[in-house]
Amino acid sequence: MMSREQRTPLSEWWWTVDKLLLAAIMALILAGVILSLAASPPVATRIGLDAFHFFNRHVLFLVPSIVVMIGTSFLSPKHVRRSALIVLAISMVLIVATLLFGPEVKGARRWITIIGVNIQASEAAKPAFVVVVSWLFAESTRRPEMPATSMALVLLGMLVTLLVLEPDFGQTMLVLIVWGSLFFIAGMRMVWVLGLVGISSVGLFTAYLTVPHVAARIQRFMNPASGDTFQVDLAADSFMQGGWFGQGPGEGTVKRLLPDSHTDFVFAVGAEEFGIVLCLALLALFAFIVLRSLSRAYASEDLFTRFAASGLAIMFGTQACINMAVNLHLMPAKGMTLPFISYGGSSMVSLAYGIGMLLALTRQRPSVEMDSLGAANAVRAYA
Repeated sequence: MMSREQRTPLSEWWWTVDKLLLAAIMALILAGVILSLAASPPVATRIGLDAFHFFNRHVLFLVPSIVVMIGTSFLSPKHVRRSALIVLAISMVLIVATLLFGPEVKGARRWITIIGVNIQASEAAKPAFVVVVSWLFAESTRRPEMPATSMALVLLGMLVTLLVLEPDFGQTMLVLIVWGSLFFIAGMRMVWVLGLVGISSVGLFTAYLTVPHVAARIQRFMNPASGDTFQVDLAADSFMQGGWFGQGPGEGTVKRLLPDSHTDFVFAVGAEEFGIVLCLALLALFAFIVLRSLSRAYASEDLFTRFAASGLAIMFGTQACINMAVNLHLMPAKGMTLPFISYGGSSMVSLAYGIGMLLALTRQRPSVEMDSLGAANAVRAYA
């Protein structure tokens, strides 16, 4: 056991990190391993791979993910901000490279191969974008003369433009939701928030009119008879087939029929094999992580820490809600992974980076780390 009197980086991390939050995240990672083992073998067998191909890769991806998460959680708020700025810049360059050189899959360019590794740069851009925008909003609150809000709006426009060009409307919607939430939390006028909602609605309607696959998904959701709804119907039925306690590990049938049972619809596989009880437990874990993070963010006196932790928690919870809503046929399919549960290397490492920053920002420190003495007065004025 480490003593509080030890003054090493490891001991300081252990006594300041939110252990309940860390435990909930590790429980979520463990649940992901179990559900990957349940959902992925039929998919691998169906396409001619080894039965445990996706499971082995899921576990393999966990190694760098946990290293990134724990390593990032050691950072101070200042270093969190700096790392996010670097990651965002690199990610946006990689997104541009993906648009220019990436292969087109189903009408979209979202992946680029670097040294034999497939990378979805938009995944890494999301948590970094949240932290950089949080810093800009904090600076805007602390120093009104600085055009930080305008800079945040420009940054939003740049990232959204790149995501739409891929196109990836699911990630675009997630980025807009988180940006709008931070804009509201930062105390901006409600008229601007309503304006953002209006612009987003116009953008969605434009996508409906101009992008065929977006229109098809919305039409299938509104009128199932208008197209193929096999996957979403099967996923929704799995909840009724599983009942409260499920049909038992390995006894489900949905995973043998769904092409994306190990990614977008792993939640449905869990519902059929382990029952609604497991789904409620996962929902409780996600809710605990989000609410615990928001609570710690609210307790912080530093505006940047408050905004960044809130934004990361909102992004994490919103992504989980979108995936679960699609599985329950409550919204059109988005291709959004369930955090730490769905298979996907880029998604898992990026989520680990975001959660690592969240753990770093919610650590209990002996003194609040601020960039200037005037920050304390800004916090009091904001409150």
